[in-house]
Amino acid sequence: MNDTSPFVVTARDARGVVTLTLNRPAAFNALSEGMLGALEEALGSVAADDTVRAVVIAAAGKAFCAGHDLKEMRAEPSLGYYQQLFDRCGAMMLSIQRLPVPVIARVHGIATAAGCQLVAVCDLAVAASDARFAVSGVNVGLFCATPGVTLSRNLGRKEAFEMLVTGEFISAEEAREKGLVNRVAPPEGLDATVEKLVASIVAKPRTALALGKALFYRQLETGIEAALADASQTMACNMMDESALEGVQAFIEKRPPAWKG
Repeated sequence: MNDTSPFVVTARDARGVVTLTLNRPAAFNALSEGMLGALEEALGSVAADDTVRAVVIAAAGKAFCAGHDLKEMRAEPSLGYYQQLFDRCGAMMLSIQRLPVPVIARVHGIATAAGCQLVAVCDLAVAASDARFAVSGVNVGLFCATPGVTLSRNLGRKEAFEMLVTGEFISAEEAREKGLVNRVAPPEGLDATVEKLVASIVAKPRTALALGKALFYRQLETGIEAALADASQTMACNMMDESALEGVQAFIEKRPPAWKG
């Protein structure tokens, strides 16, 4: 690889599954300004394309993502710069959650600090059995506050706080047990495990998944009464969609649904 290689490599298959591969292996795919810009652009393209069915975020080299580029951060020590950088990273993370399709993190090697945050903000995650996770900023005197927001929405409070104050690594299996990842696979079986999840997703109607994903995240931030009211309205709208009407009719008639697209 040379300096002209793209920060993110985008691939798409015939089903509409887009794979975004972080492509700075020599820097452990750190979230430099260049990497953030490339991810913003790639995610924006996905958001504008209603034929995309799912997104996989993968990485080249030995690591998934080592978090922010500390050398780049240290080169410009000003409050304004740091506020802009963390705001920009947070907006990129939120854009993943706001996509109308499921996003899967394909994790190998290490995912640390904002790299662990990237795993946490994805809707689903599959990890190689030798992958490791940490929010290790505290080891250099920087509490991983922004990663802590998404981490605490994946793990139990005490489990998340322990990771944040110790900076210690957890294994892939521990990450699965704590709720950070969905599935763990041997390294040679990682792609097959991701594909199994992808295949299950693309077999479902896009409209139902889009409505459901948006509702899923909205209701997490509200009280139960408002959440149930929102969910009821979402289900009613979903039921009026042609894919749901066809799916229910197919169930009644004991046949496979004939969904369009």
